[in-house]
Amino acid sequence: MPTVILTGPPVPGSPLQDDLRSLGFDVRPAAGPEDTAGVLAGIPAQERVAVVDSAFVGHPHALRLALTDPRFDACAVTGALAVQAGARAALDKAAALAPAGTGPYADRLAAAVEAAGTTVQRPELGSLVAAVPDGEAERSQALAAVAAVDDEAVRLRTAVKSRDGFFTTFFISPYSRYIARWCARRGLTPNQVTTASLITALVAAGCAATGERWGYVTAGVLLLVSFVLDCTDGQLARYSLQYSTMGAWLDATFDRAKEYSFYAGLALGAARNGDDVWALALGSMILMTCRHVVDFSFNEANHDATANTSPTAALSGRLDSVGWTVWVRRMIILPIGERWAMIAVLTAFTSPRVVFYALLVGCAFGALYTTAGRVLRSVTRKAKRTDRAARALADLADSGVLAWTGYPRPTKRPDRAAPWLALGVSVLMTGAALTRDFGDPWLIGTAAAYALFAGAAVSAPLKGPLDWLIPPLFRFGEYVTVLALAAKADVPGALPAAFGLVAAVAYHHYDTVYRIRGGSGAPPHWLVRTTGGHEGRVLLTVVLATVLARDAFPVALTAMAVFVALVVLVESIRFWVSSGAPAVHDEGEPA
Repeated sequence: MPTVILTGPPVPGSPLQDDLRSLGFDVRPAAGPEDTAGVLAGIPAQERVAVVDSAFVGHPHALRLALTDPRFDACAVTGALAVQAGARAALDKAAALAPAGTGPYADRLAAAVEAAGTTVQRPELGSLVAAVPDGEAERSQALAAVAAVDDEAVRLRTAVKSRDGFFTTFFISPYSRYIARWCARRGLTPNQVTTASLITALVAAGCAATGERWGYVTAGVLLLVSFVLDCTDGQLARYSLQYSTMGAWLDATFDRAKEYSFYAGLALGAARNGDDVWALALGSMILMTCRHVVDFSFNEANHDATANTSPTAALSGRLDSVGWTVWVRRMIILPIGERWAMIAVLTAFTSPRVVFYALLVGCAFGALYTTAGRVLRSVTRKAKRTDRAARALADLADSGVLAWTGYPRPTKRPDRAAPWLALGVSVLMTGAALTRDFGDPWLIGTAAAYALFAGAAVSAPLKGPLDWLIPPLFRFGEYVTVLALAAKADVPGALPAAFGLVAAVAYHHYDTVYRIRGGSGAPPHWLVRTTGGHEGRVLLTVVLATVLARDAFPVALTAMAVFVALVVLVESIRFWVSSGAPAVHDEGEPA
């Protein structure tokens, strides 16, 4: 049980002790700063411990933000400091030295802990109050300020992400936040809500797979319910500060699993009615995944770059000052809320083929719009990219060459031709797969050239202005090659098997993204070597298409999909449930 040390003489009539106990803390008094070190010595080092000034006046949610957030080793607001095991030694040392000075003792401890090299998170309180008043007049003013702000209303409002799409902001969040509060009051966890969202989406996919109109209508309704639950789980996590490593993994992967499973359900339902849309389903998944990789690569390349400005970025900033343009620009890229709403409505009232045509057109426009803007920003800014960014892009490339040879030499100069080389070999590979006959032996030479020149594209540090395009170009080259070969095989089961293979590989690529975002680095090199890297998988797929009979090709693709899925999932689960996993990835939602 976490412990809070309440320093100083008690204040008559103060609700502070009750507030702390309601947050789950065992309250232990300390007569003054000189007693704090002694009380600390009796608290196990692995437990969360807090120091709060007994004269503290503030909202319970301000205390919750400072004392219970699991993402930070140390966190503080005025008059309150909490540390986890990672910062306990720094707190013990600071308490033993009894830092002198003026101001609340907890604030002096926080300054000493930070001076010793431990980062102390200080949450934004907004209208919430956290103060240690000096005298009755200041205390009365602080109490009045507390009474003037509805703590629960602030807590509900801040449970919703500040930046969300139009549909989510105006049609989901106004009531999903209350569902989150209902869940919190009944002891439900975000992971349970996330799992419920996944199950609902899988049931929706099963309904779509019936191929009946009642199934399509039910699938559309259930997909919207799944999205409401998907919003609720994050709001519940923020409302109750229930962040966890398992929650990070579930949240990072289930959105894609839900959407792509629904694509498969639609394809199965269409097949029952004699309409083969597996190529459209696979094309939609490829487009969506490549679009996300563009987002991830651009953000990783630029978020810590220096001189990170451009005329294009300045124009975007000016447009942000015109309120309606913000919503228009968020909607036209078809983010997850608008996309799922469109899929749900079209599923209920039209056919799977119409759903996929709308997805391909809408997402292609969104991808072109966002990618063009990012290319313009990259060529007009004079940003200097960091070694961390170059390594992240190399990891996102998923190159088997790098897995065997190590990362590019830092001393080697960046090659500005690298993205053009990646573009050329990807277009060459996909063009050959699309235009040549199935089993044409010349494709093996093309795939070998793809592997050779793809390795050359990542041989130097990826610090060029457009090097962030290399990972999505490789994704395009690999995924479209698999799609083209499966379509050219023209045998039953080839396209569904290709869908499974691309889904397994895409999971590996999403997993890589969220590990990097969490600051834990990419998957180990042995995993990339075992799964072949993108160029190894392309070469193997082409060889199988050349040496095997058409009827055997779906079996080979299925075997590849099962192998990749098993290897990647086992290692991914091992990582995300380990102590080395990040407590939570950032909350930016891919479009």
